[in-house]
Amino acid sequence: MRTLALSDEILLKIEKPARYIGNEVNSVMKDKCDISIRFAMCFPDVYEIGMSHLGIQILYDMLNRFEDTWCERVYSPWPDLDAVMREKKIPLFALESQEPIKDFDFLGITIQYEMCYTNILQILDLSQIPLLAAERTWEHPIVIGGGPCSYNPEPIADFFDIFYIGEGETQYRSLLNLYQQCRDSGASREAFLAEAAKLPGMYVPRFYEVRYHEDGTIRSFEPTRSDIPKTILKEIVTDVSDTYYPKKPVVPFIKCTQDRVVLEIQRGCIRGCRFCQAGQLYRPVRERDVEMLKDYAVKMLDNTGYDEISLSSLSSSDYSQLEELVNFLIDKCHEKKVNISLPSLRIDAFSLDVMKKVQDVRKSSLTFAPEAGSQRLRNVINKGLTEEVILKGATLAFEGGWNRVKLYFMLGLPTETEEDIRGIAELSNKIAVAYYETVPKEKRSGKVQIVASTSFFIPKPFTPFQWAPQCTKEQFLEKAYMTRRAITEQLNQKSIKYNWHEADASVMEGILARGDRRLCEPILKAYQKGCIFDAWGEYYQHDIWMETFAECGIDTNFYTTRERGLDEIFPWDFIDCGVSKDYLKREWQHALDEQVTPNCQQQCNACGAARFRCGICVSSS
Repeated sequence: MRTLALSDEILLKIEKPARYIGNEVNSVMKDKCDISIRFAMCFPDVYEIGMSHLGIQILYDMLNRFEDTWCERVYSPWPDLDAVMREKKIPLFALESQEPIKDFDFLGITIQYEMCYTNILQILDLSQIPLLAAERTWEHPIVIGGGPCSYNPEPIADFFDIFYIGEGETQYRSLLNLYQQCRDSGASREAFLAEAAKLPGMYVPRFYEVRYHEDGTIRSFEPTRSDIPKTILKEIVTDVSDTYYPKKPVVPFIKCTQDRVVLEIQRGCIRGCRFCQAGQLYRPVRERDVEMLKDYAVKMLDNTGYDEISLSSLSSSDYSQLEELVNFLIDKCHEKKVNISLPSLRIDAFSLDVMKKVQDVRKSSLTFAPEAGSQRLRNVINKGLTEEVILKGATLAFEGGWNRVKLYFMLGLPTETEEDIRGIAELSNKIAVAYYETVPKEKRSGKVQIVASTSFFIPKPFTPFQWAPQCTKEQFLEKAYMTRRAITEQLNQKSIKYNWHEADASVMEGILARGDRRLCEPILKAYQKGCIFDAWGEYYQHDIWMETFAECGIDTNFYTTRERGLDEIFPWDFIDCGVSKDYLKREWQHALDEQVTPNCQQQCNACGAARFRCGICVSSS
C-alpha cells in the first residue's frame, strides 16, 4: 500500500501540493520484490521546471525498461515545503514510492544551468545525505551528475561521486551492472568508484588532483591512479533513431513550463555560433528518421491526451525532412484538434506558410534572434544572419498578417562598440518601418509591436569565446542604458518595447561557468547562509554571494573580467567534448578578425567531431 510522505495537514498548507504526491498518468510503479537497483532521477529546481525537461523523460523511460531497476523522480521542494521538512525532519522522498531518497542506490542529478548549484545541496541536505562526497559510505546513494554543466564539473566536484560526461543513453547499463557486481562481491565503495572511473564517459573527481601556479591559473590536472584515463571523452548516441525515447511520457497534474508532447527531431546544430555552448557540445548533428518521428508523435499524443506537440531542436529549420514531417503533423493534428509548436525556425516563406496553418496569426508573435545589432558584430559571433534576411523575413510576416515581433540580442559580446549597441535600436526601428511600408493603412490591425530583449553575454567552456573577458555589472548596466537611450531616439520608439536581463545574476553565472574546484567552498558556505533557488530573481541574494566569495579569499574577477591566454590550462581541459581546442582557438581568432565560418552543411571545418563517424559528418562526406 502506497502511503504519502506528507500528511494532509501539510499538503493543505503548502502551495501546489500536486508537486509532491506523484501517481501522475504514465508514471512507473514497480514491485520492490522484483528489482535490485533503485535510482532517483533529480532535476534540482521546482516540479514545473523539472517536469518540462526532456532529458529526464528519456532517462526515466530507459532506466525503467531495465527489469532490475526502478527509476523514480525527485525535484527541489519549493521554499514553503522546504521549511516544513526541515522543521519536522522529514527526509526528501521520491514521487513514485514516496520513500526517502537516502535509501536508494543512486541519486542522478541533471545539471542544466549554473544557478541551480545551491539547489543541488538542498536536495542532498533534505535527503540527509552528506553534502561532501568524501564523507559518504555504502549507507548513502551514489550521487551522479550529468547534463551540460557537467562539462565543467569542477565548481561542484566535492559534492558528487561521479559525473557522467555526455549523452545518458549509452553507459548507464554498464554502470548499473558494475554496481551490482561490487555490492554482491562485498567490494568497498571506494573500489566501486575506482572501477567506475574506467568506464567510458565517467569522471570520478576524488581520483584527480589539481595544482595551481602562484597567479591562480592551473599548473596541472592529473589522475592520482595509473589505471584511469587522463582525458575523458564524451559519450554520444550515434544512431538517434534506434535508441531510447518515451512513447508514454509522464503527464503532470499541474501546468508546467513545457505542457505539451515534445518530439526531439535532431541533436546538434550546424550553425557554429561562437557564443553557443550547446552548438559545440552536441556535435555532430544527428537527425532522427522521419518515419520514426511520425510513429512516436501519434503514439505520444494518444498516450498523454495533450493538445499540443512541439518539435524540439537547436535549429528546427535545418532538419532535412521538416516539410514532410510538418505536413504529416498538420493532417494528424487537424483530426485530433492538436496545436503544433515550432520553435527555433528561421523566418522564411515556408516557415510562415506553416505557421499560418498552425497558429492564430492575430494572437501569436514571431521571434528573431539577431543576437547583435550590427552586421560586423554578427560576423564576430558567426551568427550567419544578415540584416537583409531579417528584414525580408519581417516583411513576409507582415504580409502574412503578423504585427508582433520579438527580437533577442546580447550585450557585452567580444569587440562590441557603441555603434554595435546603437544598431539594436536601429534594427528594431527598421523592422517597424518595414511594417508601415508593407501593410496599407486600411489593412493594419493597430500599430506594429516590437519587443527588443537583451541578455548579457556570459563566456562558456568549450566555445570559441571561452578565452574572452566578461563585462562587470557596471559595464553591463551602462550598455543596457545606452540601448534604451538609442531606442528613445528612433522615429518609431513608441512601437518598440525594451527589456533587459539582471546584471547581478549574469555576473554570478559567469563566475560559476568558468570556475574551478576552489569554488566548492563558497558554494557550500553560501548555501549554509540561505542561498537557494538562485535562478529565481526573487530569491537570488547577490550580496551574500559576494560577501561569501570575499570570506573565502576568492577574487571573482579572476573568473570573469580576466582575458585568458591561449595556452592556459582550463579547469575543463581534461574533458574531450569532441570539438578540439585547436579548432576553438581558430574560431576565436576568426572572431577577432571578423571572419565568418561556413556552417557544417556548406563545408567541414575540421572541428574534430568527425571521429564519432555519425550524423552529418558521415552524410556530407
